[in-house]
Amino acid sequence: MEKNNSFVKAINKNVRTSPRKLALVCNFIKGKKADKALRDLEFTRKKIAKEVSKTVKSAISNAENNYQYDIDNLFVKEAYVGKSLVMKRYRPRAKGRASPIKKPFSRITIILEEKKEKKVNGKSHNRFTDNEINELISLISKAKKPVVYTGGGVINSGPKASESLREFVRSIGFPITSTLQGLGAFPGDDNQFLGMLGMHGTYEANNAMHDCDLLINIGARFDDRITGKIDEFSPNSTKVHIDIDPSSINKIIKVDLAIVGDVTSVISKINKTIAKRKNGHSKSNKSNIAKWWEQIEKWREKDSLNFVNSDESIKPQHAVQRLYELTKNKDTYVTTEVGQHQMWAAQHYKFNKPNRWMTSGGLGTMGYGLPAAVGVQIAHPEKLVIDIAGEASVLMTMQEMSTAVQYNLPIKIFILNNQYMGMVRQWQELLHEKNYSESYSEALPDFMKMAEAYGCKGIKADNPDDLDDKIQEMIDYDGPVIFDCHVDPNENCFPMIPSGKPHNQMILGPNDQEENKIKGKGKALV
Repeated sequence: MEKNNSFVKAINKNVRTSPRKLALVCNFIKGKKADKALRDLEFTRKKIAKEVSKTVKSAISNAENNYQYDIDNLFVKEAYVGKSLVMKRYRPRAKGRASPIKKPFSRITIILEEKKEKKVNGKSHNRFTDNEINELISLISKAKKPVVYTGGGVINSGPKASESLREFVRSIGFPITSTLQGLGAFPGDDNQFLGMLGMHGTYEANNAMHDCDLLINIGARFDDRITGKIDEFSPNSTKVHIDIDPSSINKIIKVDLAIVGDVTSVISKINKTIAKRKNGHSKSNKSNIAKWWEQIEKWREKDSLNFVNSDESIKPQHAVQRLYELTKNKDTYVTTEVGQHQMWAAQHYKFNKPNRWMTSGGLGTMGYGLPAAVGVQIAHPEKLVIDIAGEASVLMTMQEMSTAVQYNLPIKIFILNNQYMGMVRQWQELLHEKNYSESYSEALPDFMKMAEAYGCKGIKADNPDDLDDKIQEMIDYDGPVIFDCHVDPNENCFPMIPSGKPHNQMILGPNDQEENKIKGKGKALV
């Protein structure tokens, strides 16, 4: 029995079995967890598996007793067979002489490796194999129209996951998109980033997802806001899904390659495997997908996030863009409520770091942003924390401003005040022939007086010419601020996948509504 760093070696000498037969069994358990290898050996029909099993048990026993390793962290790194010559008996020869008769015996070597895996609810979820990693790399090398699709699983895995993701995507040269919860894992201002995908995602991101030949899903769900019409989602692609939760795989969309594991572990393994190969994939990938990037640039020319700005009223998209430009050089943390402002923030505020974007996602929890900002500010007292809010949402938890004032938490509540529950109004306009119901707020409070009542600073903006100066005033103030930004009440959030439509059929703006009007079955799906 030998030990070297995290490796433990066990040797079984003089096994009276053919090396060729033993090698078949040894190859069978390579790369498996030690306990799983034992179970598999127990149920194999080959008699010689007993000798291999005995060697594995010896290695496990010594690893546990002598080095205090946990069997849950032990993997079969190597299992191989060698030959040894052992004298069987002497053969008598003439005149009292004798010569040895030697027979080849086998020598089994088992090397166990300790790998401490991330656990969820006490169970390890790193179940991926080297073969799966190699298969993915093979798909990457052959792809001509690939796209990387990332989600909140990258963020949840920790900052190393984002670092590994950036290394991976830049090395292969693929375009990358993200869900709402995955924003910041890859820099939002990077040319390889296509923007957010889904119901209010960019034209280029959704079309790339539809037309691609290789879709690599990393830490994301195939939820209905992403897929649109299920049976027309990315119809011609080979689909790969990397996720720590095996129950999320093949749940909605059937995939061709499933890799179960923590995102950090999986991507790190991919990067190491690519780096080890002499002719890496960087150059070949970039040449293979040159035409694909040309197509993506044509989609980008649509400028799907464009809007008609105004000199008379503040457009909500413009307000978010100016907020980003004035804060992008600071380490800014952004929270949000739920509604149109949430989507505008996701579309127009570029997140270049993970964990800078706090939103409740699709849960629809109006009022999330303000108390979330309080929590973020306590965790990062020296950082700039901004809640991009809607007036209807923020009023649901406005009492938390007293917490901010009491503990001198300099959070900034940036309210895009359109006097509507905007997303409700938008759906009523597009789906129900402008039959508005309970979406207009006729009795909103005066947010300036509310700020005064709480003992914090109040700022109001309704003129585009004053917007930059007032945003800067908000940033510079050393204390909590309520910023009442009056925006165009009739502005809708585009682009938009109409309900019931495939994800490559999008409404790009107000003039596109009639052509793609939501009808019949689409209305029933909302």
